[in-house]
Amino acid sequence: MASIPLPKYLTPFPSNSSFLTTPKSLITLSFSNPLDHSPILKRATHVPHAKKKNMWLDPFDDGEDPDMEYGSQYADGKQEEDSRLPDDPNNPYGFLKFPPGFAVEVASLGLKIRGDVRRCCCVVSGGVYENLLFFPVIQQIKDRYPGVQIDVITTDRGKQTYEMNKNVRWANVYDPDDNFPEPAEYTDMVGVLKNRYYDMVLSTKLAGIGHAAFLFMSTARDRVSYIYPNVNSAGAGLFLSETFTAESLNLSEGGYYMYHQMTDWLGRPVRDVPREPVLPLKVSLSRKVKEVVEAKYQSAGVEKGKGVTPLFVIPHEKVREDVEEVVGDDTSIVFITTPAQLAAVINDSAGVIATNTAAIQLANAREIPSIALFCSQEKGKTFVPNAEEKKCTIIPSRTGKLEDIDIEVVKAALQVFNAAAAPITALV
Repeated sequence: MASIPLPKYLTPFPSNSSFLTTPKSLITLSFSNPLDHSPILKRATHVPHAKKKNMWLDPFDDGEDPDMEYGSQYADGKQEEDSRLPDDPNNPYGFLKFPPGFAVEVASLGLKIRGDVRRCCCVVSGGVYENLLFFPVIQQIKDRYPGVQIDVITTDRGKQTYEMNKNVRWANVYDPDDNFPEPAEYTDMVGVLKNRYYDMVLSTKLAGIGHAAFLFMSTARDRVSYIYPNVNSAGAGLFLSETFTAESLNLSEGGYYMYHQMTDWLGRPVRDVPREPVLPLKVSLSRKVKEVVEAKYQSAGVEKGKGVTPLFVIPHEKVREDVEEVVGDDTSIVFITTPAQLAAVINDSAGVIATNTAAIQLANAREIPSIALFCSQEKGKTFVPNAEEKKCTIIPSRTGKLEDIDIEVVKAALQVFNAAAAPITALV
């Protein structure tokens, strides 16, 4: 078969493969001014430690223009706590009541230019401990975006913790960890998210393409979530505006600072707004909860003003017989149903001895001395950093098992408790 000759103005491809392969950091094309005699080929610049941009969002978006000049209006400082001007009762347009000079067309420019967040939804994965350590994140959002309304979607166990958080408006029960939710529950929750018109949605569940699509259907402007550190995260970045690659498959292994990637992003400095710090964990208790808990431990035989009495806190009535079998029938035992009730017991205690990390965090939040029993010293430092400042004594096990902790060491650590401060010592 005869070969067709190439035209004179076309040259065959060279056989050398080096022509087709270009080193990664060799050259990039530069569309410079034709009058400029500088070379067209320039060496690519590399920014160390820069986060890789999500190319799925907009391949033509090069980020914010560094030479852009903003005015003071809608751009500088934090958002106003209440952007709505006071009503004008004399307005002739009836129910609208727009004040004089109020321009509806430009009222929402701050949402776009300054990135205001008026409504925020937090999808928190896990139980009591994970939701409890999310409190500092909620406080940081409240400080960074004044006047923001914060809602939470979490499990039924996690929802109970928000009885101790006044910054949360609504807490809805929906298990984000359920891989096969009921279609009716799934579509109903999507409708709830859409109808509330959130500006930002945060999620601590490790997202794949399924959970990312769930957040995308909320139609929020900012969709922020953790993603899997493996191949399961493929496609999630297509639906999310900001992602954090988890260090492991279980965020709770990170201990007290398990959400440090999210807090770094939320507190980032923007223009003339400095970095927003992360405050320590704090919880609030209502007077009604305190009264209920006081009646409970008084019925268990503990009274104020009659010395210090050990009080055993159990999570279920079926555990009562096991505790009585070990410590005796005349022991003071109280059954606690919610995290707020546990915090109220700890608040009235001289000290806390616990293997439960949530109880230790509640003691630190209420500034109550505590003794934390851990299987290793490393675990104790991870879950209770700066233990001495928090008046917490960490007692690790030498064998890695809690049952092998030396009782004499625990007895010697009881000196940190102030017996005159409260009538009971909580054993959780």
